[in-house]
Amino acid sequence: MAGTITSLKAQKRNPERVNVYLGGRYAFSLAAIEAARLRRGQVLSDEDIEGLKERDSFEKAHDHALRFLSYRPRSEAEMRRYLQSKAVSPTIEEEVIEHLTRAKLLDDLAFARYWVENRESFKPRGLRMLRYELYQKGLSEDTIAQALADLNEEESAYQVALQRGRKLAHLDQVSFRKKLGAYLLRRGFPHEVVNLAVERTWQELRAEGENIL
Repeated sequence: MAGTITSLKAQKRNPERVNVYLGGRYAFSLAAIEAARLRRGQVLSDEDIEGLKERDSFEKAHDHALRFLSYRPRSEAEMRRYLQSKAVSPTIEEEVIEHLTRAKLLDDLAFARYWVENRESFKPRGLRMLRYELYQKGLSEDTIAQALADLNEEESAYQVALQRGRKLAHLDQVSFRKKLGAYLLRRGFPHEVVNLAVERTWQELRAEGENIL
């Protein structure tokens, strides 16, 4: 495929990509950032072309990765699975992962802490469920342990119980305990923690003068 560049044309449907013509014929396309280094009349060897295609593959995979990260932080395992779903070659996958890691855009411990903090703020879970969720994200046991080290499960359960308990304040004591306990168990809190949280919530709502029969 070696030849002389006779034309460089931006694609109509995607101006961020440029079609490269060799000897008057379409040869391949590149990201505009890569094509900007080329000029008409430049002679490209087969080796040059393979190098350009490889850099283009990296740029496309890197763009995919950045879009994937734009929604929320990701674990390395999540990113690998995503790149593989885009048919990225193993070599390019490794290069993208290394680049993102150096740029601190991929950091499993930071991701794990983000996940735990996000759950604590919006959807608190018990340690068992959080550990399972982080495991599903492809994190190591050591990373998971570090992320969960400072979590106070009893306090988390109490905060969930208090918020939910106010909505159940009209129930009698037996129904209140049953419904609130089941709610906390579904969120992965262990029985002993659930029992403490339910009792503490019941007593606190009574002290506040809530309408509990």
